[in-house]
Amino acid sequence: MTTARPSLDPELHELLADMPLMSQLSPEVLAQVRPFSSMPVELLLEGRAIDRREVTVASPDGTPIPLSVFSPANSDRTAAAPCVYWMHGGGMVMGDRFSQIDIPLEWLDEFGAVVVSVDYRLAPESTGTIPVDDCYQGLLWIADHAAELGIDPARIVVAGASAGGGLAAGVTLLARDLGTPTIAAQVLIGPMLDHRNTTTSSLQYSNGPGVWTREMNGFGWRCLLGDLTDDEVPAYVSPALADDLAGLPTRPATGPGVLRDPSPSAAP
Repeated sequence: MTTARPSLDPELHELLADMPLMSQLSPEVLAQVRPFSSMPVELLLEGRAIDRREVTVASPDGTPIPLSVFSPANSDRTAAAPCVYWMHGGGMVMGDRFSQIDIPLEWLDEFGAVVVSVDYRLAPESTGTIPVDDCYQGLLWIADHAAELGIDPARIVVAGASAGGGLAAGVTLLARDLGTPTIAAQVLIGPMLDHRNTTTSSLQYSNGPGVWTREMNGFGWRCLLGDLTDDEVPAYVSPALADDLAGLPTRPATGPGVLRDPSPSAAP
């Protein structure tokens, strides 16, 4: 194992040159960057044939959890559509349901998928299983309203980036263990999976500024775990702790069997 930081692609160097890179996060810095952790979704929807709907679902403790539903407008689809359930990134401590929404909206454009994005509660205000439970409640709502949404309940994909990737993995574990609903696939993009913060990549991005460093990662996990000790952290919160991966979806989410129209007339 090497802890040397990998070289970056020249195009990434150019992109990062204009970004204010940091090495640490603190409560004070978090308060400053939170307002800039998302972009207006209207800019992404401009010029796209997309219908948008806002709903709320109740969390286990009764807190309303906002969901945004994006559907292809004027669709002539006769078969039920696939659904992408999106969990945003932000290190568990920032962002909202519109963060990185450009990623699943590309799947809406290409595959005609209905995209649902959840505004789970953030740490450090909400700790432990609260964020993953919020996300699971959104998944239950999607399954219960599949016919209304025009989606195929057998083609629900959970997806997320960074913190959202970790939450998507936790939601998938919850759905398996609780027996509902069925998840066709999971897409985990640079996911936060391991609170122990000792992976090779964590060590490679330590002791220096970056987009998301080991020190920032540790801050995010500490905010999420709160008073939990290592022995008390459930796999739903830190999915790398799961010792049984049986029964989890294995098919690739962008393959023909999940997001593409399965009808005989569909393009190969």
